Amino acid sequence: MNSAGSSPGAESPSGDEVSTAGAILIGDELLSGKIQDSNLYPLAGTLRRLGIRLLRVSIIGDNAAVIAREVKQFSADYDVVFTSGGVGPTHDDLTLEAVADAFGVSTHIDDVTRKMLEEHQGKQLTEAQIRMVRVPDSSRLVSTKDVPWPTVVMRNVWVLPGVPQAFAMKLSVIHHELKGSQCLLSSSVYLRDDELDLTEKLNQLVERHPQVSIGSYPRWFDTRYKTKITFDGEDAALLDAARDDLLSLVPAESVVNIE
Repeated sequence: MNSAGSSPGAESPSGDEVSTAGAILIGDELLSGKIQDSNLYPLAGTLRRLGIRLLRVSIIGDNAAVIAREVKQFSADYDVVFTSGGVGPTHDDLTLEAVADAFGVSTHIDDVTRKMLEEHQGKQLTEAQIRMVRVPDSSRLVSTKDVPWPTVVMRNVWVLPGVPQAFAMKLSVIHHELKGSQCLLSSSVYLRDDELDLTEKLNQLVERHPQVSIGSYPRWFDTRYKTKITFDGEDAALLDAARDDLLSLVPAESVVNIE
């Protein structure tokens, strides 16, 4: 797999281990506030469970040149890239053509996908609908028994729909096809202490446990707890040590829950 800084366009076939990911959310409606994105959170969770680190997310509008430029850069920087949005039949659905432009290839009508869409529609496709079955040359079409509608994968770029219900279906395909190279572990401690009162103790933890990513998340209007402290890393023993260190620094009655 390609790593950060390597040349764009490395393949990401099924079975290969990947470490890093980037996501590109596409749509003027996201930037204008007309639509709230619902795809990033489930994608991030899926990648985390797979052991793939999502390192960057970009939100861009329906501009073919911008999409192509972003896809090309992300493809070079991360092992695998996911786009969301812009794959329908309307004038602002530009993603497939832009992905092709990013890699300097043309598009063609995929006959299998066209037949599937015609069967679904129960009639011959319009010119606008045919745009939905145009795919970049040399791209792969990935499907599973549970999700037969093909997902376009151009080298290391997965082209996913923006509609949340359709996007969610594609996550099972990602889970089937990709395998992460890391074991990402997490632990959480919920405290009654205010985050401001924990600052010095958290600074000590960060200094003493550099191989563990420690996060602090205040909860202002929750009667159950005031601060959630998270511990993330790849070594269970190191996570346990950091968590236990925190527990030694706070009174037992401050601890609401440990996950």
